Amino acid sequence: MTEQDTAAAVDTTEVPDEDARDEADIAADYIEELLDICDLDGDIEIEERAGRVYLSVTDDGEALRVLSKPDTVTALQELTRIAVQAETGEFSRLILDVGGSRDARADELQRLVDTAVERIEGGSSSAALPPMSSYERKLVHDLVAEKGFHSESEGEGRDRHTVVTR
Repeated sequence: MTEQDTAAAVDTTEVPDEDARDEADIAADYIEELLDICDLDGDIEIEERAGRVYLSVTDDGEALRVLSKPDTVTALQELTRIAVQAETGEFSRLILDVGGSRDARADELQRLVDTAVERIEGGSSSAALPPMSSYERKLVHDLVAEKGFHSESEGEGRDRHTVVTR
C-alpha cells in the first residue's frame, strides 16, 4: 500500500472533536505504518462515540484474518494506545476493531447474556459469565441492563468476570 493509497483509505469525516481528531489521526497513522510493515492492505474508518475514538480496519479479502484474532486485536489496541499517549501525553481510550472481530465478539457476548438470562428465568439465582476484558464486561453490563436484569463484575485480574442476577 503506497502512502497515497493509505491516505485515501482513511475516513475521518465522523470525528468532530479536535482532541479526538488528534488522537484518531495519530492512531490511524500508527496502524497504517503497521499495515505497511506487514505488507497488508486495509481501509481505516474513524468514528467518535461518547468521547471515545473507534478505529475499524477492514479489507475486501482475507488479508487481515491473521490480525483479527481477539488476542492480537487486544495487543494491537494496547500498542496503538501507547503510541497515542507517547505523542499526546494523554491516556487513550480508543477502541480498535480489525476485520470485524469486535462485532463478532459483541454477537458472542449477546449470546452469553441471552443464555444467562434464560438460566435465571429458569430458576437460577445468578449466572456467572467467563472472565473477559473490562471493555467486554462493559458491553455485557449494557446488554444485561437492556434486558431488565442486574450485573456486577467480580474477581480480580485475569479472573474478573460478570455475574448476572435478577
